Amino acid sequence: MRIASAFVAGGLVLGAAACGEAPKDDNGTGDTGAKKYSACMVTDVGGIDDKSFNTSAWKGLQEAQKANGNIDIKYVASKAEADYEVNLTQYVNQKCDFILAVGGLMGDATSKIAKANPNQQFGIVDSKLPETNVYPMQFDTAQAAFQAGYLAAGMSKSGKVGTYGGLPIPPVTIFMDGFADGVAYYNKTKSKNVQVLGWNKETQKGSFTNDFVKQDEGKKVSDTLVAQGADIIMPVAGGAGLGTTAAAQASGGKYSAIWVDADGCESTPNCSALLTTVVKNIADAVKEAVVKAAGGEKLEATPGFVGTLANNGVSIAPYHEFDSKVPADLKAEVEKIKADIAAGTITVTSKAQPAK
Repeated sequence: MRIASAFVAGGLVLGAAACGEAPKDDNGTGDTGAKKYSACMVTDVGGIDDKSFNTSAWKGLQEAQKANGNIDIKYVASKAEADYEVNLTQYVNQKCDFILAVGGLMGDATSKIAKANPNQQFGIVDSKLPETNVYPMQFDTAQAAFQAGYLAAGMSKSGKVGTYGGLPIPPVTIFMDGFADGVAYYNKTKSKNVQVLGWNKETQKGSFTNDFVKQDEGKKVSDTLVAQGADIIMPVAGGAGLGTTAAAQASGGKYSAIWVDADGCESTPNCSALLTTVVKNIADAVKEAVVKAAGGEKLEATPGFVGTLANNGVSIAPYHEFDSKVPADLKAEVEKIKADIAAGTITVTSKAQPAK
């Protein structure tokens, strides 16, 4: 898979103290003769433990280090958007070889710092910037979310499913668009009328927490959707969505959830309430980009990397504890949709899709 870069967001206070300075070359008797390659990541405000895209990006750096022991990794966590430029600049000053920005919200800050430091290699997740020294890693998550929407429609007993986002930005609404279209496709092929609550693709209006951290805000939004009749909900709100998955688990089966970004059965404590996850394969993308860069390969900003169902850049996770509950024919239909989207037989559209 061709990999792109991930967005860096920063938290100055956590800097090197949290993760350690990059080891300096050992010129003593223990010198290996190899200069370390430093890969430094700035998280978005959700932090390293958001169980979502920041967690996935860090996993990618860890996997890169496993693949090449000469790679040193560290991260700094952003507490607010004002930290982005500070944290990116901090890593420029520390002479990191590769600086990864995680999240579309970091676009402006990354663009500014990259333009000021044209010889510095950056990577960014969920954005493509004009600077040629920023390697973009984007994901057509609408494709996998289409599968998830079809699945949710097929599993819903109430005939209503819901979704909500953290903020109305492209890396969020692309999931919601795909989910809504998947439900619409189910309705068309099955002559059903499953409703989508929380998002209207045509008007691009819907429900948002305006936050990627506060779990009580996520729970508040999903409580409203459940009160309106939704029995399956897909939060696209980073750590805030954990408020929904925890409440779904506590509901005793009244409703379930679909997670996003990283397989929720591996990243959250709420697997028993998760039907599946719309996976954005950030970890593999980051790993490949860093390993290539550390090996001396130039990362081309154009075209960068776009993850799709065809190249495994996006996918839906296994059903885990729901495996025995999902009918075999529905599983087969969801798989057929994957093949049809990959082959171009089904075209998935979203205003938020990255350019191919």
